[in-house]
Amino acid sequence: MIHILADLQGTVGYVYPNEFELHWELLIVVYPYLTGLVAGAFILASLKAVFNVNALQPVYRLSLLSALSFMIIAPLPLLAHLGHPERSYEMFLTPHTQSAMAMFGFVYAWYLMVVLLLEIWFDYREDIVGWSKKKTGLMKYVYLLLSLGSRDVSEKSVRFDHKAGKFITIIGIPSAFLLHGYVGFIFGSVKANPWWSSVLMPIVFLFSAIVSGIALMLLIYMITTMFRWKPLNMACLNKLAEFLILAMIVDFSLELLDFIHRLYESEESIDILSQMISSRLFISLIITQIVLGTLFPLIAIIVARFGRVPNELKRILYFLGGILVQVGIFSTRWNVVIGGQLFSKSLRGLTVYKLELFGLEGILMTGLLLILPFIILFALIKVLPPWSQTQSPPAADGGPISAEG
Repeated sequence: MIHILADLQGTVGYVYPNEFELHWELLIVVYPYLTGLVAGAFILASLKAVFNVNALQPVYRLSLLSALSFMIIAPLPLLAHLGHPERSYEMFLTPHTQSAMAMFGFVYAWYLMVVLLLEIWFDYREDIVGWSKKKTGLMKYVYLLLSLGSRDVSEKSVRFDHKAGKFITIIGIPSAFLLHGYVGFIFGSVKANPWWSSVLMPIVFLFSAIVSGIALMLLIYMITTMFRWKPLNMACLNKLAEFLILAMIVDFSLELLDFIHRLYESEESIDILSQMISSRLFISLIITQIVLGTLFPLIAIIVARFGRVPNELKRILYFLGGILVQVGIFSTRWNVVIGGQLFSKSLRGLTVYKLELFGLEGILMTGLLLILPFIILFALIKVLPPWSQTQSPPAADGGPISAEG
């Protein structure tokens, strides 16, 4: 009884009995956030592999390894939330083609096994064979295992690797779109929920994924370079900033268009949604997502990229902008998942969501799931160093030139 009364605190208006507690909590917020980082990092890598944006060479392999690290962890929040993760393999044994959620298993398997792992293997194959000859001890056998028995590093063989990697990247781009567009599709196809039901939802998810992925790689590149005591490649940073600015403008425009469309329709749900935005989601939507997570970093990155500022200040603005973008994208996922459950289907009441520190849906578990990809990335970097030893391209702004990627 006390538990029920506690849950009722903060509830406003008329709320159906089954709507006091939210069914999708923090883990479901983390799930689309992680898949978005995967898609964004891979699309960034494809700019170098397919479109020959050579300024991104220092982050090309790092992007692939980052995408793989986050891809490995991406389904864990969903499995933990659903319970009985040991049953997850059944979706492959008894495929249900009319279930969008069930089909995600096949999308995930395709993207992980065919796209990411194959592309990384073809890209690293020549190096792996070389390392298997140079290394001693356990690592020698690790590289022999990773080479899958391939020993040919002739010019013809390496040329085939490059062609195969490029082909896989080309088919990987629509796969990345499908991976994260699917998450938006799941929400956008819930017609009974006016906060989710929108044809623009998959596209908004996709572009926000690109934004988060580029910002993530900007941060990872800056941090890993700093810990290696190497100079940053300003041409690479500037190119990352340009793509980030472009993606943020498109993403913000799409979200604005979606909001204007909802206002124009002015369905019966507009009153309760307006009330929710001005009360329950004011901090997470207006302050965190729009002001801190979009406008501030967008202005900072534009000033850093196109303003006459010293390189040191430019790096600081890029770094702060990247962090704020991550905060904004996480807020976007929060506002979609949690916001869509805060109002009653009666359209006459609002419930409340209380974060917990412990438990499966708690802050600690969420923090662990967000840290795990970085631990995996650290291990992958140790085994497959992504650093290029080639000369970096000249700095676009005429600033100092890095000699290492």
